[in-house]
Amino acid sequence: MYTFLPEAVRKGLEDARKAALRRKDRLSVRDGDATYRIRRLWDGGFALDIEGSDKLRGHVDIYDGPKHLYQCLVVSAVEDDDERVFEFKWLTPVADRPAADFVHPDFVPAGLIENRN
Repeated sequence: MYTFLPEAVRKGLEDARKAALRRKDRLSVRDGDATYRIRRLWDGGFALDIEGSDKLRGHVDIYDGPKHLYQCLVVSAVEDDDERVFEFKWLTPVADRPAADFVHPDFVPAGLIENRN
């Protein structure tokens, strides 16, 4: 697409695109102490910058800023231009409260009126 532009202009456009992606997206993958910014996330996987993301394998956590969103199992990675595309075997949302050990009713009244007879 940019083949007719000078090299300096192409590099400037690419740097600006990467900076915009960093500002716009707060999603990240954490593997132990290492943190990687997610460029794209979809149902079957995610994409990271190609620099430094080659050692990502196994069980990882996905965050939106400080909020823990998902746990997933990364099974494969493929290089695609300037990003590394990862696929996961499973993706599990992280609950913000403990699991209930009872069935929640479908209808719950907002309040109860007492009978004062």
